[in-house]
Amino acid sequence: MQVNGEYKPLIVAFCCNWCSYAGADLAGTNRSNYPDNVKIIKVPCSCRVNPMFILRAFQRGADGVILCGCHPGDCHYTSGNYYTRRRMALLFSMLNFLGIEKERTRVEWVSAAEGAKFAATMNEFTEAVAKLGENKRLEDLRCKR
Repeated sequence: MQVNGEYKPLIVAFCCNWCSYAGADLAGTNRSNYPDNVKIIKVPCSCRVNPMFILRAFQRGADGVILCGCHPGDCHYTSGNYYTRRRMALLFSMLNFLGIEKERTRVEWVSAAEGAKFAATMNEFTEAVAKLGENKRLEDLRCKR
């Protein structure tokens, strides 16, 4: 996405309701800065993110996708993030097969009390994706404006 001649990557962040979304809320409450091009999608648990959601985000124009959940052992649904970890490991190998750089996807554990960590993670991830440039690998031209 070009803004005033400067490239800003579109980042989609899937955040679990109980920890990561609350961490994002805390980052906002504390006025921690993170890029406005990070679009947050709240999900009940990180294990509810189907790998197809991530592929669809790339297809719809996302340059990077990050999945944030509760720390392992702290999931409100007991073992949801363990399923997430296994599922995402398989997805990352599939994305590698499709030719999508592994730096475009990330899984991060952020608790509700870690607003500063959420902001720092989003800043770091956005910078890493910006260095890679625009994602054209799974781009669907029908989704362009």
